[in-house]
Amino acid sequence: MNRTVLNTCKAKVVSVLLLLAFSLNAVAQQPEPEFTPSSAQKGVATSTDVIAIALPAAALAGTLILKDWQGLKQGAFTALAAGGATLILKYSIKERRPDHSNYHSFPSGHSAVTFASAAYLQRRYGWKFGGPAYALATYVAWGRVFSKKHHWWDVVAGAAIGAGSAYIFTRPWAREHNLSISPASDGHTHGFYASFTF
Repeated sequence: MNRTVLNTCKAKVVSVLLLLAFSLNAVAQQPEPEFTPSSAQKGVATSTDVIAIALPAAALAGTLILKDWQGLKQGAFTALAAGGATLILKYSIKERRPDHSNYHSFPSGHSAVTFASAAYLQRRYGWKFGGPAYALATYVAWGRVFSKKHHWWDVVAGAAIGAGSAYIFTRPWAREHNLSISPASDGHTHGFYASFTF
């Protein structure tokens, strides 16, 4: 093959590659279709926002009503750890949300907050309070995926961060205060006897 034909082939290959690169660049710069949530997705997203505020507020209120100052301190450490880890990861990883609204998808802050609250309540006061709180936290995690605010792995990571923080910083109230509950009866009335130390 002579030099002229070779140069012509090279020029054609370069031209095709440049044309392909410009075409791919044009396709990549086209805006993605805007996500329009359904009314069900909007409703679920709003309910998850409400629960993400109400659940930790209820945990705080219960702790204050009991005047459980040690529990308040443990709850504060739990909240700081869960919130801090979530924010650091959100601003470090910058994963795009499924609804394309921003780049703060991973991990789910709503899941971290609600699972931290649920695990705090369960660890500190038992399953009587923790069970319903975990049910609400699970709904929030599902709702964030359903409303296209997060991918499933975002809510799993958020739940692990929240619950893990509570398990690290929260100690059971009953064990700490030697809580003892037993049935009591005088032959006419029946009830329960409870005692604990401060």
